[in-house]
Amino acid sequence: MALTAQDMSSMGRLAQLAANPQGVGRDEIYVAVASLFRAQGAFLSDRERVLMRDILQRLSHDVEMAVRIALAERLADDEDAPLDLILMLCDDKIEVARPIILRSRKLTDSEILRFVAEATIAHQATIAQRPNIGEPVTEFLVRSDAEPVLVALVRNATARIGSAAFETLVEKSKRIESLHDPLAHRGDLPPVLATRLCGWVSEALKDHVVRSFTETSEKVEPVLRQARLAVQSEPANSGQTSTSDSAGKLVEKLSSAGQLKAGFLLRVLNQGQTDLFELAFARLLGLEPTTFRKIFYDGGPRSVALACRAVGIDRCVFPTVYNLSQQTRGIRPILTSDQRAEVESVFNAFSKTDAATRLQTA
Repeated sequence: MALTAQDMSSMGRLAQLAANPQGVGRDEIYVAVASLFRAQGAFLSDRERVLMRDILQRLSHDVEMAVRIALAERLADDEDAPLDLILMLCDDKIEVARPIILRSRKLTDSEILRFVAEATIAHQATIAQRPNIGEPVTEFLVRSDAEPVLVALVRNATARIGSAAFETLVEKSKRIESLHDPLAHRGDLPPVLATRLCGWVSEALKDHVVRSFTETSEKVEPVLRQARLAVQSEPANSGQTSTSDSAGKLVEKLSSAGQLKAGFLLRVLNQGQTDLFELAFARLLGLEPTTFRKIFYDGGPRSVALACRAVGIDRCVFPTVYNLSQQTRGIRPILTSDQRAEVESVFNAFSKTDAATRLQTA
């Protein structure tokens, strides 16, 4: 659908009003231009796109921040929003940029790398919190000397951090004490670096690191190895039942060894092992798998948040759990502003015990 003569006339009129408002509020002009950009972005020529961006950038200094934030909130979950408009909002004040940086699917790692170097520390710290950022982005972020950026990155359980980046973080933790705790609790920290970390963390964290990595090597790996052998030895025609049985046996063995934890749930979910994810989650919550599935998939975002809170999954990891789990059921994982507020209230208001009790009585 090409631009109509009326659209072209509207663009010209908006450009004139931006230069000379003539009694029309700049907020109104800003919203009108952004709305036209959103609706017609795919059909604009390069010259028209430049004109739109120029109008919005000139107006943004005089437009109420609340108006810009409202636009960013609206576009953060809009998969059809023009990338130019998304990138312009990313370059705004952090209050405006935050919802876009954290939620917009239009932003790929490549797009983030285009602007992260020139971004403020507040913007970089928000990028570090973005779910599922890849190694190219995390490798850039670990070069920062800004404590908020590094701490946010290490606390982001969904961030994919390579061995070299982890080595940089461990080295920086010698002088940045706030990195000690989140690094010690990263299940993907290479064991050799965990050992090095023990050289300067507190005795309590040292005990945690030694205990965690010793248990991983001595208990979890043998259990996983046995489970793999059991699966490989199943009859070729045993079908879905044998797969479920094997998953159930693995969950039982991990539970008996005291190694069935939240980190395992994230691992198997990211690997697409849905049956194992559901069985393990149900076991951690003390629910029958059928009951767990009904609550988890039919109860909406609030039930997923309660389940995450009950097993100790952090708020920053919730989007990953929600998105991946809903996608396996063919559900489009988009949250309304009311649902996001409801999720926040669960993590803020419920303890792990209270959340588990609420689920068990649902």
